[in-house]
Amino acid sequence: MTDPNLDLQESGWEELRKDARKIEGDLDVKLSSYAKLDTGSPTLGSSRSWKSMEIEIQSLLEKLLDINDAMSRCAASAAPTTSVTQKLARHRDILHEFTQEFRRIKGNISSMREQAELLSSVRDDISEFKASGGMSPRMQLLRERAAIHGNIAHIDDVINQAQTTRAVLGSQRALFGDVQGKVKVLSDKFPVIRGLLGT
Repeated sequence: MTDPNLDLQESGWEELRKDARKIEGDLDVKLSSYAKLDTGSPTLGSSRSWKSMEIEIQSLLEKLLDINDAMSRCAASAAPTTSVTQKLARHRDILHEFTQEFRRIKGNISSMREQAELLSSVRDDISEFKASGGMSPRMQLLRERAAIHGNIAHIDDVINQAQTTRAVLGSQRALFGDVQGKVKVLSDKFPVIRGLLGT
């Protein structure tokens, strides 16, 4: 019977683990640097640095995923021991943690960049407004949009009033119909009342 550790060594398990640990170390350093962009405000000018860092981290995550897959195949081809299974699970956990951290930081940075772009756009609009002495096209559109929403709200009020009036008139019509029916019954029973009503 062959030694499982020998089988793993022959299949390259230790070499793969060494590569995985190296990439995990690189990812740890890169994610720490990337996270510093999250605490600052990534300006539009720094887009090359954060984008290139993003691409590097994505590439390292893909390499680590490939190495984890190769370690799984390697462990499956030999007789896996509990120790090997635990080490493989730990490497998968590390990959998962790094992937989640990368997504979280990337989302935060994207939000901060959108806010910075919006703020910059608003400042540009204000500067343009002050420089031109009038309204910028964007401000005019926003003003028109607000006016349209105000008109729509007014139209809704008028429609609601009309529907309420229609409902009241409908109930009055039903009431008058009932009264007319009762008067007709009375006039049929009492001809004197019919004479008074002139029907």
